Amino acid sequence: MGISLNPSTLLSGQGIDVNTLVQEVLSESSGQLTVWQSEQATLQTQAAYLTSINSDLSGLATAVQALSDPLGALTAVTANSSDSSVLTATATNTAEAKTHQIEVSNLATAGVAYTDSFAAGATTSFLPSGATTGEIDLQIGGSQGTTKQIAITAGSNDTLNTLETYINQQNWGVTASVVTDANGSRLALMSQSTGSSGALSISSNSTSLVFDAPVGGTNANLTIDGVPYSSASNTVSGAIGGVTLNLASASPGTIQLAVGPDATQATNAINTFVSAYNQVINDLNQQFTVNPATNSEGPLGSDTGLRSLQSSLMSDVTYAVSGNSGLVNLASLGINMNDDGTLTVGSAPNGQTMSQVLASNPTAVLNFFQNATSTGFANHFHTDLTNLTDPTLGVLNADLTQNKAEQQDLSTSITNFQTQLADQQKQLTAQFSQVNASLQEYPLLLQQVTEALGTLDGSGSSSGSASHPTLTSGL
Repeated sequence: MGISLNPSTLLSGQGIDVNTLVQEVLSESSGQLTVWQSEQATLQTQAAYLTSINSDLSGLATAVQALSDPLGALTAVTANSSDSSVLTATATNTAEAKTHQIEVSNLATAGVAYTDSFAAGATTSFLPSGATTGEIDLQIGGSQGTTKQIAITAGSNDTLNTLETYINQQNWGVTASVVTDANGSRLALMSQSTGSSGALSISSNSTSLVFDAPVGGTNANLTIDGVPYSSASNTVSGAIGGVTLNLASASPGTIQLAVGPDATQATNAINTFVSAYNQVINDLNQQFTVNPATNSEGPLGSDTGLRSLQSSLMSDVTYAVSGNSGLVNLASLGINMNDDGTLTVGSAPNGQTMSQVLASNPTAVLNFFQNATSTGFANHFHTDLTNLTDPTLGVLNADLTQNKAEQQDLSTSITNFQTQLADQQKQLTAQFSQVNASLQEYPLLLQQVTEALGTLDGSGSSSGSASHPTLTSGL
């Protein structure tokens, strides 16, 4: 559409609106810019959806990897105690499934030695009257342990406070502390380790301090399936293969420890996979579903890469193994496919729930998802997802790379075109400003011309009254 001006106003002295006229001219030239900007906005929208779907696909890959991991949730083992106030336990996947009978006779304790109350207080010398030196011999680790000869010197370590500091600086594995109550102050020594190696005793003492009989420094004693076991720590490793016991108290009787597959971890891992898979399928369905209001698909509805991804995922999720006690596909585990391609954890054809299937045959469930030949459901799916999420060749990453390149090309074209428009705007503004100046001067120029013509008409009238010359013949 062309640009028109009103001739009746052009010669009135009002001139033209330069800025408006320039913008109208530029708008006639900037149609391509609008097209490019619209294309760029579409690419940005598509990139946002691609990034979101790619993130969800990575989440699915992580969930599937957990199911294919030979050290993951499906092979996890748990150890359940019949009385957690006596003991708890953790197990690795190397632990044998078995129920153990355990009795805890006593816990491992740290050695403790302490003095009677010293009425004079923590800052008064405990050397005998008139003595300037003394000695306390501290035995660590029982009769087979080591003896630390503590030389006491007046003014150096002859008070409870200074002796506390001295002992704590020696790094003997013993902590000293001063306890003050209504009867005075006393020195308490505690081994930093439990068991017989932490037993404490005072073998010699030439000071005024009086040490009570030491306590503690004993090993934990328990029986496991009738076999006696002694441990210097209340954390017992090695007594049961792949199991670590955490002793909390002596037991009033026999405690049962059931070691077996961790159904909770396995169930959570499978549910996480179903949720992650459904998220990706819902993402794809959103792009391919026709909106009845606009009669169009989502921004990525025409993306062939997404169609390929959908086809690949549908193939992966229907993968089946053979034999395996009848647990050959997801449906046999109670994981069923809905009409929209998503999955629902429900019941298997035999009526069992997934939890019941897992409880009744955990080995077959494990073999369905993963096996030594890497042909299980999760093994197969993990391999495909590794390719689908490849940083360079993965279908969505490839789309994002192409999208980024197209956006960059459009940005370059838009920038160059905007530079051209800016130059054109300057030129048009200068040209139209000159025209505007001339149009605004027109009334004055017209008046001047009119006045000048009027003057010429007057002089013509006066010369018109003279006699006409007589023509004569030259003949």
